[in-house]
Amino acid sequence: MVLRIATFNLENLDNGPDVEPILADRIRIMRPQLQRLRADILCFQEINSQEAGSSRTLAALGELLAGTEYAGFHRETTLTTTGGLYEVRNIVTVSRFSFAAPAQIIRDSSGPRPRYQMATANPPDTSADFVEWERPMLYTQISIDAGKTLHLINVHLKSKLASNIPGQKIDNSTWKTVSAWAEGSFISSIKRVGQALQARMVIDSIFDQQGEDALIAICGDFNSGADEVPVKAICGPVEETGNPRHAPRIMVPCEKNIPESSRFSLLHLGKGEMLDRIIVSRPLMGFFRNAEIHNEALPDESGAFRQDVKFPESDHAPVIAEFDLT
Repeated sequence: MVLRIATFNLENLDNGPDVEPILADRIRIMRPQLQRLRADILCFQEINSQEAGSSRTLAALGELLAGTEYAGFHRETTLTTTGGLYEVRNIVTVSRFSFAAPAQIIRDSSGPRPRYQMATANPPDTSADFVEWERPMLYTQISIDAGKTLHLINVHLKSKLASNIPGQKIDNSTWKTVSAWAEGSFISSIKRVGQALQARMVIDSIFDQQGEDALIAICGDFNSGADEVPVKAICGPVEETGNPRHAPRIMVPCEKNIPESSRFSLLHLGKGEMLDRIIVSRPLMGFFRNAEIHNEALPDESGAFRQDVKFPESDHAPVIAEFDLT
């Protein structure tokens, strides 16, 4: 049995009278991308919801998947604490196989909770408050074969854009001082590393409960390079911990199978960056066949005069890992 897992940041997939580019234009480009994946399990990020009376739905995602085999797949999504969809940046996992247990939504309150007092806020910050991250993780268990369960974590870590500092911005993109921008970037890094630590704690809890032969995959947009702390925290290399007892719990990025010249999922100022990845446990790596990054037509998200209306595709490339479970 061949299993294909894909992760794809759809870049603010949405629909509505004021949304540009319009959904029909996006579907025309992105549906063939999805069909090319031939995926059994898809991890989506940046799925916006749409109003439907007093509630919200994933109608835009439904339209994108319509006419593909994914339309009939099982689906789990992140939800707010009141049980509704987020307005923006929902995380969705779609699977050919059934879910073995209800999905778990891993929120910031269930992990490390650092406090921080801002140094450049205006008026001055008078207390150290919890650093909150708005993007929960989605943990699902999927029955992929008789007797085999895949533990799948779908993530979207905080971007490198500077977090807001009260009283320190002239407009959405203009900072009053360099120090304030630097502090905003620092807070974003706290959120990103905090999410990574939380993800690693979930991975270790799975190993603790299921044993070190557990089949685990963590997929999504990590907003971090392979040599940065968030990815290293999730992978847990012995070179960093100095303890060979942890070797069975190492997580392995599947993109290492791809030549370095082609190893990128986003283009920024002409430079390829590997932000989207599939990282798996060593037991799952035992079934690994190959990885793919469909970046052949990837536009530069920072290109001069770039307007999203002219680029209906996502600015992220999908990443796929294939496993032979036989």
